[in-house]
Amino acid sequence: MEANTSLISKTAEMIKILGLSTYEAQAFAALVYHGVANADTIADTAGIPRTSAYKIMESLVKRGFAKETDGRPRMYKPEDMNKIKNEYIDNINKLFDELKELQDLLPSKGEPQLIYTIYGRSKVMAKIAEMIDLSDKEIYISTPRIRDIRTELKKNIENAIKRGVHIIFVTPPNKRVPPNTEVHRKEGLIATDIASDGTRALLSGPDLDACGYTDNPALALHVYQFINMMINNEDFKL
Repeated sequence: MEANTSLISKTAEMIKILGLSTYEAQAFAALVYHGVANADTIADTAGIPRTSAYKIMESLVKRGFAKETDGRPRMYKPEDMNKIKNEYIDNINKLFDELKELQDLLPSKGEPQLIYTIYGRSKVMAKIAEMIDLSDKEIYISTPRIRDIRTELKKNIENAIKRGVHIIFVTPPNKRVPPNTEVHRKEGLIATDIASDGTRALLSGPDLDACGYTDNPALALHVYQFINMMINNEDFKL
């Protein structure tokens, strides 16, 4: 069982790239291991609190990772793996199609492409802090890593709000956001996308350890439009 526990834990870490929380990833890995199981069994195998197990499993059902069987006790089984895989492939392809369109647009207009790559989590967080500090009117922050931004950049956010900056977050459900900010809930977020005052934009990977940054208004506009498309389209998923 010890070897199985290690494998489940390792698999759960990889699953988190799909936008699942730590508990959700652990529960899903345990569910795949069992094939069919109730919430208590999943909790024991995954090492998550039993009191949270049903809520976590219902979240996996809602997000399309698991299915609930008929009857009592309530049992769960994984959604078809190909269905999950194809959905994420489609969404990733959609994202990269948007990026390719963005990449191809500026040369046709004869404008320079000014995108800077930043490596290292501390440098990425520093750039996000700088964007918040430079914002005069509004800043859109779409991210699954809201806790990191909320806690580490608390002072920057508070100062921006005092200056009258309108801060709009797009985050997964049940995640806390700073007070006095606007929030929109979206499931399945993977990347962190930020647009500020229509002049600056940042796109970062899941772990905030690398990002692309631009202060080109035309590029920033596309990131702004992409975030607003997520906000305004209820069926849009990443």
